Amino acid sequence: MKDTWLTTWEPENPQFWKETGSKIAWRTLTITTLALILSFASWFMMSGIVVRIPQIGFEFSTMQLFWLAAMPGLAGGTLRILHTFLTPIYGTRHVITVTTFLKLIPVIGIGLAVMNPNTPFWVFMLLAFSAGFGGGDFSSYMPSTRFFFPKRLQGTALGIQAGIGNFGVSLTQFLTPWIIGFAIVGSSQTMSVKEVVKPIWLQNAAFVYAPFLVIMGVLAWIYLRSVPIKASFKEQMDIFGMKHTWFCTITYVMTFGTFSGLSAAFPLLIKSLYGAFPGAPDPLKYAFLGPLVGSLARILFGPVADKYGGAILTHITGIVLIVGTLSMAFLGLFTPTSLDQFPLFVIFILTLFLFTGIGNAATFRQYPIIFADSPRQSAGVIGWTAAVAAYGPFIFSTLIGSSITNTGSPLPFFYGAVVFFVIATAINWWYYTRKGCEKPS
Repeated sequence: MKDTWLTTWEPENPQFWKETGSKIAWRTLTITTLALILSFASWFMMSGIVVRIPQIGFEFSTMQLFWLAAMPGLAGGTLRILHTFLTPIYGTRHVITVTTFLKLIPVIGIGLAVMNPNTPFWVFMLLAFSAGFGGGDFSSYMPSTRFFFPKRLQGTALGIQAGIGNFGVSLTQFLTPWIIGFAIVGSSQTMSVKEVVKPIWLQNAAFVYAPFLVIMGVLAWIYLRSVPIKASFKEQMDIFGMKHTWFCTITYVMTFGTFSGLSAAFPLLIKSLYGAFPGAPDPLKYAFLGPLVGSLARILFGPVADKYGGAILTHITGIVLIVGTLSMAFLGLFTPTSLDQFPLFVIFILTLFLFTGIGNAATFRQYPIIFADSPRQSAGVIGWTAAVAAYGPFIFSTLIGSSITNTGSPLPFFYGAVVFFVIATAINWWYYTRKGCEKPS
């Protein structure tokens, strides 16, 4: 334990930061960010795999497929609530190491499940839920990074970590259609899509992450240390008595909740809306683009938020989400009559992804300023807001699936989303953006 906890940590002290703190902080950021890529990849791997499951013989309904895409989000959000409080209790080294190894359970389990054509739906549901291990630990990573850096660099550091970590979503959706095309481990399955029949190795889409998780777990244990900011579970409950905790939660659900929700639902949304047309697109050829755009925006706009403030960028994000979603509805992109509408659909969705990424960078710049009086409370709020927003994949996948099943269209869901965007944008404007607001950030 002596090797786990740093004895002194003063990132706001210029001399300490120059001589000691900077090296440790950036080393920690590097290792945890690489580990976070694998967290997001394993969290969202089911969104890529679920599109192929019916094509190899599993007879699941549209709603069941949306449920499989949703379960990692349900688990991720729930586990993030727990992770919100773990770092001040157990420290960065222990939390990151253990959670990295835990992700071997869904990675190996899902790979074995798709190899067995008799695997029942409930087993897939349990394994999809376990994929939420990769979503849950985000709420340990972010508070940890918040502890390691001085206030002037927190927006940049959090933007780098969350943005590059988000690349894990694009990684799994980009890697899946390629890596299932050749043998690595196990026997092949026969994929049948209309007149095309060919062998694939769907287990590769899960197994591929296992060796990297082992490597990152070992590196985390060897090189990570923990900042001496400790608090009991009970002490950390004080954040729930503050109104700004709840306001920040709403704005982050608008930004990251939408990013993660669209990331999980995008492949099935393409398949459901445009898959019946002749010459329909392969969802996995487009699905990775959205998370890629959002992740890049989060990285690039971290320094912008540091310079100009996060509140105004969050406000712009809200406006674009409102206008963009309503425009898609007005143009009939959620109720297409031909494949000619697909390119415009992709352009609009990528625009939404772009601004959710900008909003993600902006909100994580706001929170340390709103809760500037207490680094520990600031870190707790970051963890809590990330926990609730992680329900995005669950909310989007289940409600879009339900909307399509009951009405034949996802429009009811997206109209409801617009109402929420309006509320979140109004809160951000009133408390954090307008002249004379309570907490300019």
